[in-house]
Amino acid sequence: MKPNHGKLLIYAPKRASRKGRLKVVRMAAEKTAKALNLDFEVVAFRGRTPIYVYYKNGAEDPVPLYCDREGTKNQEEVCSALWSMMFVLSFHPKYSALKPIRRAFMRFS
Repeated sequence: MKPNHGKLLIYAPKRASRKGRLKVVRMAAEKTAKALNLDFEVVAFRGRTPIYVYYKNGAEDPVPLYCDREGTKNQEEVCSALWSMMFVLSFHPKYSALKPIRRAFMRFS
């Protein structure tokens, strides 16, 4: 059984293009989640808002990590943004579940 370090949630409008910006953000979030042994979920909702990526652990409120407003970034730029935010969160006492995987952040930096 793998340890529970939380999960990455992508909140995206239902009409977001699978070929466009959602695909890039989804691939980056999946890659990050897999590398850090995190769960991953896409949450669709109504509206025309940007695509957001959150970190959630247990019953805690989700923490925003990334917002894709323009959709101009590539997968590596999104991954880099996610890694940076996750690394910073790993030092916060409220997100102690990330502390054991902090070494993974160091390897990919």
